[in-house]
Amino acid sequence: MPGTCNPPFPRGKEHRESRHRSSLSTRRQNMKASLWLLGTVFLLSSAHTRGLRRCLIAMDMRHIGESFQQIKGAIQAKDTFQNVTILSTSGTLHSIKPLDVCCVTKNLLAFYMDRVFKDHQELNPQILRKISSIANSFLYMQKVLQQCQEQRLCHCGQEAANATRIIHDNYNQLEVRSAALKSLGELDVFLAWIDKNYQGTPAS
Repeated sequence: MPGTCNPPFPRGKEHRESRHRSSLSTRRQNMKASLWLLGTVFLLSSAHTRGLRRCLIAMDMRHIGESFQQIKGAIQAKDTFQNVTILSTSGTLHSIKPLDVCCVTKNLLAFYMDRVFKDHQELNPQILRKISSIANSFLYMQKVLQQCQEQRLCHCGQEAANATRIIHDNYNQLEVRSAALKSLGELDVFLAWIDKNYQGTPAS
């Protein structure tokens, strides 16, 4: 009929549909941003892991373990404080997170090199040779991990500092020679922890 026109489209409905499309677009954008962020974190984590693996100790720990096993009995037989431990009781080594492994390893290598091996007085030349061999291996490991730290691949957080402090505090509770002997006798605890955390590490 002349003068007749179609009824106008309800503006309220049009507004709701427009708002719905806008909401869907925003959600898609947020999802893309989340996926991008997740992918970035994964790539950074993978890069850090690969970098750390290049720095981890490329050494056959069995050789060091065998050297220690040959003197373990003689060392522990001299230990008169059987009810006291320095590494074992803390339990901190087994609670260290993977990110702090490098730092704790570096700190405990320094602990043995700077305190235990220097404080221990050994008269048996055969035992002394084995200790020197282990110390030389530790020195090499220190150099490797020092390079890690210089490349910012050896994270040192509060947990690593706490674990190191506990072990030093345990050491300080005993007389120097007794503490050195006790720590030397517990070297297998440290070696087992290293072997566990660096097991299967490819040579760098």
